[in-house]
Amino acid sequence: MAGAWGCPQAGSAERPLAELLLEFSRAQYRAKDGGGGAGSSSKVERIEKRCLDLFARDYCYSLIQNVNGEICGHYPRQIVFLEYESKDRDQNMFESTVQVSKLQELMNRSKMARCRGRFVCPVILYKGKHICRSATLAGWGELYGRTGYNYIFSGGSDDAWADTEDLSEEDTVFRNADSQLFDRVRGHDIKLLRYLSVRYICDLMVENKKVKFGLNVTSSEKVDKAQRYADFALLSIPYPGCEFFKEYKDRAYRAEGLVFNWKQDYVDAPLSIPASLTQPLNIAWSEYQSWDLVQQTRNYLKLLISLINGNDDSGLLIHCISGWDRTPLFIALLRLSLWADGLIHASLDPAEILYLTVAYDWFLFGHMLVDRLSKGEEIFYFCFNFLKHITSEEFSVAQLQRRKSLQPGFTVEDICMLKQRHQGSTTSVSSDFSLLLESSPRAAGCFASEATELLPAGVQAQPTWLVPAAARGSRLEQVRSAFLAAYRSTIGLRAVPPSPSSLGGLLEQFARGVGLRGSSSTL
Repeated sequence: MAGAWGCPQAGSAERPLAELLLEFSRAQYRAKDGGGGAGSSSKVERIEKRCLDLFARDYCYSLIQNVNGEICGHYPRQIVFLEYESKDRDQNMFESTVQVSKLQELMNRSKMARCRGRFVCPVILYKGKHICRSATLAGWGELYGRTGYNYIFSGGSDDAWADTEDLSEEDTVFRNADSQLFDRVRGHDIKLLRYLSVRYICDLMVENKKVKFGLNVTSSEKVDKAQRYADFALLSIPYPGCEFFKEYKDRAYRAEGLVFNWKQDYVDAPLSIPASLTQPLNIAWSEYQSWDLVQQTRNYLKLLISLINGNDDSGLLIHCISGWDRTPLFIALLRLSLWADGLIHASLDPAEILYLTVAYDWFLFGHMLVDRLSKGEEIFYFCFNFLKHITSEEFSVAQLQRRKSLQPGFTVEDICMLKQRHQGSTTSVSSDFSLLLESSPRAAGCFASEATELLPAGVQAQPTWLVPAAARGSRLEQVRSAFLAAYRSTIGLRAVPPSPSSLGGLLEQFARGVGLRGSSSTL
């Protein structure tokens, strides 16, 4: 890489990632600190700049300024809003109609609606649809508890509801607000969701509401008493939080056979997905409590891929509680899966997409890697190691598009006839054709390795620079291998300290000991 990262030479592709991981393991990113704290600003600035450069390779974007954490203390100082692909590969280029100034206004207005002010934020643009992330809805405990009390009892974990910053004037207004508080703050949240054309809300919480010492500190859309979110498709897909990944580490990083304990007292959110969204996937959803971590993660990812490939322009929101453990896990897996199919970030190589995913989806959105490493909660490591389980074509967007778009009665012989009439086509290939060719020996024989831009009449599909199914697995394996090598040479697979090192950790241990928390609590 040129510029601040030096000239291309042996090992140059690994150095930026190594520097990123070292900084990530040193301190949590905080926008108001200029990054991770004193002495790290120049490193963080390089990380931020490199992310912008990588986004610019394929997209035109605008920046939403959050320089001192004015909107959210643990969101990037410059939030990237992807507007459209910068390379017009075909005539069906999708472009956002969102006005950035209005978007920033809605973000400012809606930030109090969600835990830690982590408002709905678009992070991936795919076929004109915004894939967004956030925290869950704030409850009374979140709105009123933004002082040191909850922070002390949190131990710095994912359900630490507040930083120790002074309350703002806006917070004071909310404290004195009348009974219509939730109507106002959640109304702003709903306006932001609608402005981004979000229809699907995927809630990863295993609770209906997060309860801490008898107080409802957060809530979720699925239990909003006023049903303000009734117009959205609400999917309750409970997924274990970061503490469960201590068990993953203790089993020598083997997720196979690792099943979450769904009988814990605090677990009260069942899996609930509209039937119309589950039918195409042929998954026995009623058996979700028997799935191990691999099967659960694979099935949830299949669901998310199916949602974003609907025939409408509906966007998607993914959130857990604070939005910095389970949320980046699935955001990162979606980004990497779509990239592996050649559908987003098409110009980035494996090292570059890995850097972007680690830096933007995890580091710059506030994942507390330092805390998680100290406790052995290796959810970050699990994310990239898990790539080995999604290399097959069953996770390919192209396969879904093929099944949806090919008309009944359209045969392999028809495709072969098209090839005979149109020799010498360019390298662009329709996602529908590519999977059909790979899965049909007869079609592969008539087309050999050539590609076509033609689609039969009536077939609705977006021409793409599609990666063949075999190459998908290779690309993901390259990302995984690069991550494992960099992680082990910088952070390493660490042992867990025998005892908590902070007052918050001691109090958390006490809470578990007296039964206020389960041993596999989700965050």
